[in-house]
Amino acid sequence: MRYRCLLLAIAFAVVALPIGGVQAFDDAKYPNLKGQWNRFMVRGLPGQPSFDQTKPWGFGQEAPLTPEYRAVLEASLADQAKGGLGNYPTARCLAAGMPHMMIAFRPLEFVVTPDTTYILIGSEDHYRRIFTDGRDWPAETEPTYQGYSIGKWIDEDGDGRYDVLEVETRGPFKGPRALDATGLPLHFDNQSVFKERIFLDKADPDTLHDQITVIDHALTRPWTVDKRYVRNPDLRADWPEFICAENNAQVTVGKENYFLSADGLLMPTHKDQPPPDPRYFKQTQK
Repeated sequence: MRYRCLLLAIAFAVVALPIGGVQAFDDAKYPNLKGQWNRFMVRGLPGQPSFDQTKPWGFGQEAPLTPEYRAVLEASLADQAKGGLGNYPTARCLAAGMPHMMIAFRPLEFVVTPDTTYILIGSEDHYRRIFTDGRDWPAETEPTYQGYSIGKWIDEDGDGRYDVLEVETRGPFKGPRALDATGLPLHFDNQSVFKERIFLDKADPDTLHDQITVIDHALTRPWTVDKRYVRNPDLRADWPEFICAENNAQVTVGKENYFLSADGLLMPTHKDQPPPDPRYFKQTQK
């Protein structure tokens, strides 16, 4: 009995002791980002969601492209009109990467901790980490599709609560990447920089803004888009599972994209498309 009381006393003492260098997480200081966030839908706009969700995709985005990368978008749209994938590698189940991963094609979830804010995505891209622990940029990083993100929480109105998460994301990035499903291009040098301001709408706490500024050599100037997300009021919302390779009938051989038919045969995706090179396959003797 004596030892049991001693153990209980030690346990209570350990719980009561402050841990050096570790601060308790004061949830009240941070904006309420809990729940499921879906992209803001604009009625009347055709096709899949565009990078600037308030404008039509393709050239309707009015992206400030250089002449060289305007031609890349023209070629992408022309190839897609024939049945190809154009400059949209995500259709082949490659990660979308920044900033297309923030398009919220599927719901987003924000998990806020003092040192890191996690954005869970559940699509070709699974998550983002935004480090808010005061670290500096690493001297060298492995290329990734999402890049390396460092953020800082800002109390803009001085009320003791954070209002805005300011984020900068740098490469080196993996590629290829595109801004949306039309193949709206980023420069093939993969040296993009993205600056974000993430904050709740002052008039509607169930609307979240992500103002993304794209700095990229495919553009003639920085391009800022205000992406918006709407909170699902269902506290027990369904979180869909998405596995890109499951039921994906796109097959790429070399630089050509084919379609896998229901009976397991490769089909062309556009007129006069050459068949895949059979040199490494054993030929049936007639």
